[in-house]
Amino acid sequence: MSFEPAKISVHGAGNALEGFFSIKVGDDTFGLPVTRVQTIFRIGAVTAAPGGPPDIVGLVNLRGKIVTAVSLRRRLGLAPEPGGTADGSGSLAIGIEHRNEAFALLVDEVGDVLTLTAETAIAPPPHIGRRRAKFASGYNRVGGQILPLLNIDAVFDFAEDR
Repeated sequence: MSFEPAKISVHGAGNALEGFFSIKVGDDTFGLPVTRVQTIFRIGAVTAAPGGPPDIVGLVNLRGKIVTAVSLRRRLGLAPEPGGTADGSGSLAIGIEHRNEAFALLVDEVGDVLTLTAETAIAPPPHIGRRRAKFASGYNRVGGQILPLLNIDAVFDFAEDR
């Protein structure tokens, strides 16, 4: 099933949250706050980082700065992308700074910017498993679909994985 991100815009309303990029990983689509995104780029060469969590693909050079590349697909426990490279080279990545550390978050697609409102927010669906639920900071109904908002703190918190 293909998800076509709805273009939602609220003009003059005081209930707008913030802009969210729709990002896709496998068959899942998430909202990622625009304010967290520094850049979107294709990864070139990847340097392995042995000894780290398996979700860390390695280290990449982003405009002269070495950043940690994290596979959102692996964090979510999804199967590897068919035809994708094991080291992540050539992958689409989103540059994000989190707690004064730079990351490249590997995703499959980056879609439209959505403006969500308090009226589109919904309670967490009861069928969402605990492992998956920790990666969502909230849920919104968008174009007949449920859009989880990506919890950046959980994505980059590797402490509980050790």
